Amino acid sequence: MDIEAWIWWLVAAAGLGIPLVLTAMPEFGMMAVGAMAAAIGAGFGLGLVAQVLIFVAVSVALIAVVRPIAARHRNQRPQLATGVEALKGRQALVLERVDARGGRIKLAGEIWSARALDEDQVFEPGRRVDVVEIDGATAIVM
Repeated sequence: MDIEAWIWWLVAAAGLGIPLVLTAMPEFGMMAVGAMAAAIGAGFGLGLVAQVLIFVAVSVALIAVVRPIAARHRNQRPQLATGVEALKGRQALVLERVDARGGRIKLAGEIWSARALDEDQVFEPGRRVDVVEIDGATAIVM
């Protein structure tokens, strides 16, 4: 029983899909797509050398193009700041005098302990301040 080449390429594509699922390495998926392209070439009657060239060309092209794009997206910071990061840069209302030693502010609807960024700065109650950092449970303001 002689199995046609395009079936072998589909088996190879499925075989490359298994480590893709198990390891989450996208390169296996790109090679599986290359095997699918080679199966299409085999279906059109191309020879073994042409099938292998299609497999290699499609796989390498996908890895060369898609991998750098995926790396850029993986290294980007999230657009939505959450938690303490979301409080940086917000304005707060001084409730109790804030200086380098401490004080109280109202930030995002909650009362926070705060201290001034600059040791010489003093903020009186009622004044608006900008949060530049969060140090534990203390907002650093200016």
